[in-house]
Amino acid sequence: MSNALMAPRKNKRSEASKAIAQAIIEQYQPSSAEDMQDALRDIFGPMFEAMLKGEMDSHLGYESNDHCFKDTSNRRNGYTHKKLRTSMGEVEIDAPRDRDGSFEPQLIPKRSKDVSGIEDKVLSMYAKGMSQRDIADTIEDIYGFEISHETISNITDQVIDTANEWQNRPLKKFYTFLFVDCLYVNIRKDTETRSCAVYVVLGYDVNGIKDILGIWIGESEGKHYWMQIFDEIKNRGVEDILFISMDGVSGLEEGARSIFKDVVVQRCIVHLIRNSIKYIPSKDYKAFTAQLKKVYGAASLKSAEAEFERFKQTWSQYPGAVDVWIRNWTHVEQLFNYGSAVRKVMYTTNAIESINSSFRKVTKKGSFPSEDAVMKALYLRITELYKKWNNRPVPNWAMVRNQLSMDEKIQTRILKYENF
Repeated sequence: MSNALMAPRKNKRSEASKAIAQAIIEQYQPSSAEDMQDALRDIFGPMFEAMLKGEMDSHLGYESNDHCFKDTSNRRNGYTHKKLRTSMGEVEIDAPRDRDGSFEPQLIPKRSKDVSGIEDKVLSMYAKGMSQRDIADTIEDIYGFEISHETISNITDQVIDTANEWQNRPLKKFYTFLFVDCLYVNIRKDTETRSCAVYVVLGYDVNGIKDILGIWIGESEGKHYWMQIFDEIKNRGVEDILFISMDGVSGLEEGARSIFKDVVVQRCIVHLIRNSIKYIPSKDYKAFTAQLKKVYGAASLKSAEAEFERFKQTWSQYPGAVDVWIRNWTHVEQLFNYGSAVRKVMYTTNAIESINSSFRKVTKKGSFPSEDAVMKALYLRITELYKKWNNRPVPNWAMVRNQLSMDEKIQTRILKYENF
């Protein structure tokens, strides 16, 4: 092994930082991690004060105790005692003042008492579904200071305008897949609590990048409200969609086609399974769903049709279950117009149900005082999802894209919007 490989790892810490650390240890003689944090908190105050004095020197144009001629009549005017919230807990400092009140410190602005970055921490905890009480308790446990429920509400309310801008932003002209679904939340109004539908639309663009196009709050799920949503999406810039995957709301398919005439509307196979097993004894669920998978998971339409005939004969004693599939057979047939990778994307709304499952982490806290409160909570959750997705395409997108391009008409539509 070479000398280079055997050389000890170089310590990147500066000599200055080592000297400071040694001085702290000698002065405070900490014996635990808690003692060390107390020492650092004790040092924070003098550090803030020294930096504020430096800002005051720059503002006045002369240093403290400078007895030379001065170009300004403004002078230092004592100190204001403040308690600061920091990431190390509360720290007391004496902030300098000037006589004419023109000093505007940058390090700690006037009337500011928080340099902990606590707002970002509160927003992050709220986005993860923590209640105001849990957030307040966590802040006190970790940072050593109290934060009121009103303060938490004020911090989170700041995102409402941002959420509204996001909800009304222009959209891309073209999406390969849209997934639509609903979840329900309870909203308090006067003395009663009502259950409201939250409509969610997830899109995949031509590069397989996920985006939540918006969330809408209505009284209940219905085709007329969905039509309004599709119309709004079009007004925000969407010109063409290849596929929309949805559950079985009556009239929804016709409504989607009335606005996006070339779209292929796909009923979610998982929803069809759920609807059909209502007619099946629980002891037969496993065998029933296993045979169904042979139908929609077949390699070709011919194989699917053969499996479907066997399925109908095998489960003829449960006509209600079989009828669900007979009535929706066209949605199974059209799957086989596309390659297996495309079918896997289009035949289920699992992608958006996963999002709704994430939303339920913040809606399960109970009822909300207003629609704005719902929007605030869900928008913050969406920002967390965006971080998780990190602008990466969905798995196996290259294969999906290749199979889509095999259809000449689809490829023409894709190429029209390739750069959007």
